[in-house]
Amino acid sequence: MVNLVEIQKPILHWLVKGAGLREQLIEIEPGTFMNFWAPKDVVQSKPNTVNPTSPDAKRKKSKKPKPPLVLIHGFASEGIITWQFQFGVLLTNYAVYIPDLLFFGKSTTPSLDRSPDFQASCIARGLRKLGVEQCDAVGFSYGGMVAFKLAEVYPDLVRSLVISGSVITMTDSINETSLKRLGATSSAELLMPETVPRLKDLLSISMHKKLWFPDRLYKDFLESMFKNRKERKELLEGLVISNMDAKIPVFQQKILLLWGEKDQIFDIDLAKKMKEQLGDNCYIQGISNAGHLLHLERPCAYNRAVQRFLAYVNSTEDTGSINV
Repeated sequence: MVNLVEIQKPILHWLVKGAGLREQLIEIEPGTFMNFWAPKDVVQSKPNTVNPTSPDAKRKKSKKPKPPLVLIHGFASEGIITWQFQFGVLLTNYAVYIPDLLFFGKSTTPSLDRSPDFQASCIARGLRKLGVEQCDAVGFSYGGMVAFKLAEVYPDLVRSLVISGSVITMTDSINETSLKRLGATSSAELLMPETVPRLKDLLSISMHKKLWFPDRLYKDFLESMFKNRKERKELLEGLVISNMDAKIPVFQQKILLLWGEKDQIFDIDLAKKMKEQLGDNCYIQGISNAGHLLHLERPCAYNRAVQRFLAYVNSTEDTGSINV
C-alpha cells in the first residue's frame, strides 16, 4: 500500500527545485555527511564560489547578493517538510539554506556525539563549505537549541536569530517540569510515539487548532518520519544538562523569540523569562491562536514576523528599537 506521507516528498522536492534550491550532501568529516538544500548556483568547497557558467552566476555580477538565511528544523521531521510553508516566501529576499540535522533525512554520522554542539558544528562547517561567511538563522524547537549553540560558538557566522518553541539549554528542571505538565515520563515517550494514539496525543498538544486526520495517515506518518529511533533517542538524551552546569551565554546577535501564544510544550511565560535573561538585544512576539507548531498553524503571520525582523536586522540604520 502506498505511504501517503512518502508520496508527497517527490512533489515537495519538485516544488523546492522549481524555486531554485538543490540538494547537496556534504562530507563534514570522514563518515559524517550533512544534507543541505541550498541555492542551485552554489558550489561547495570553495568560499564565495558559484558556478560561473550558470545564468544565476552571470546575474549575480550585476545584482546585490541576497543575504544567507538558514532554517533549522525540529524533531518531528526533516528540514524541507518542516519549512514547506516558509521557503517559497523567504526565497524572495534571502538565499535560503535548509540543513537536515544528523539522523534526519540523508544526514548521518558514525560519531557517538549526540550533543547540540556537534549538530551546530556540522552546520557551521557545512555552511563554510558552501561559501557562507555570515548568515541569519531561524530555529524551531530542537532546531532552536541547535541555533542557539550555533550563535554562541560561531558569533562571526550568525548575525541574528529567530527562535520558536525552544530553550537555550534543556536543563533538568525545565525537562522535568515540561514532562510532568504534559503527563510523559521521558522526552522519547513524548516526541517519538510508536502508536497512533500516542501520535494523536503529540499532535493534540503541539497544535492549538484541533484537526482530524484518518488513522491511515497517522500510521503512514509513523512509518515515514520516525526513523533512526535509537539515534534520535540518544539525541534527546544528549540535550539534557544539569542545572548546575547551565549558563546563559552572552549573545552578540539580535534575537527574536517568536512564539505561539498557546504553546503547551514550551509556554510563552518561559519565552518571557528567556527574554529577561537575554537582555536588550532580545525581542519577543506572540502569535495568537497558535501552539507549538505555529509555523504550520499560522504560516502567514509567522512569515511576516520573520521577514519584518530580518529586514530590521539587515537595515543599515539601527534605531535601537524594533516594531514587530
